[in-house]
Formats: sequence, C-alpha cells, structure tokens
Amino acid sequence: MKKSLQQRGYDNLDMAILEALQRDGRMSVADLARQIHLSQPAVHNRIKRLERDGVIKDYVALLDRDEVGYDLICFLQLSLYPHTQEVVAQVKQFICEQVTVLECYTVAGRYDMILKVVIENQRGLNDFVSDLMALDGIERIETAVVLDQVKHTTALSLE
Repeated sequence: MKKSLQQRGYDNLDMAILEALQRDGRMSVADLARQIHLSQPAVHNRIKRLERDGVIKDYVALLDRDEVGYDLICFLQLSLYPHTQEVVAQVKQFICEQVTVLECYTVAGRYDMILKVVIENQRGLNDFVSDLMALDGIERIETAVVLDQVKHTTALSLE
C-alpha cells in the first residue's frame, strides 16, 4: 500500500476497491462487495469516502482511438522563448483549447513542454504544428510520431 494513502487512514480493503475500480470502473457495488468479502453498504460508503477525499477523481469510458478516427499518436517537445509569464500563459491557453492534445506537461531540461496528441492523419499533424509555430514564443518544436504502442495503462500501482 502506498505510504501516503496509509497515512491518510486507508486500509487494504480501500486498496482492493481502488484496484478493482481501476480495472473495471463499471463494476457494481454488489460484485465488488462479493470480491473483497465486505457488505454492499460498507463498500458503498468506502467508495463515497474515496470520491469525497479526491482519491477517485472521475469515472470515464476509454475509447479506441483508431475506431474514432485518430490514426497518429505524437509527442511534441516545445521550447519557448522568451520565458515570460505572457508567453507561457498564451501557449498554455492555446494548448488547453486543442481537442487533439491529450496531455501537456511543463518540464525541466532541454525543452519546456511535452505534449501528447492524437491526430487524424499527416495533414492534421502538419496543420497542428503550423498553428503552434504561429504562436509568439514558440522557439522550437520536435515531433516524435509513435510507431507502436507497447504499453498503455491508466491504472496506478498501489503496492
């Protein structure tokens, strides 16, 4: 069990609930109760506590990107210059408005930001990069097109 969860008063039953819901967020309380050998009301109360405390952030449906028309996954590394609050805010705002950007991180090192994007095709990637380059403060973009997804998970280890 992760130390921070244990320090916050969560026990092995809470961990079992979290692990089960990460595998199947649609699992019923009844099925979960049977699986961890606890009553349905007790499981329900624990889930509500985990939600209320922010340990469980949300429940979502994970879509197959190929089935919905996104052929490419790309990672874009951005260098910004100058590093003013205005430039950074403008770039962040633009990125947050883009539906094709799945994740964006500000990072230390050679680049300032890393984006994970899904794009329909090569033309869409070209258009997206062109839109980024048109922003003030984008000094350099390096793009890596994913050839094969070796591992993808949304589950966090609780051990």
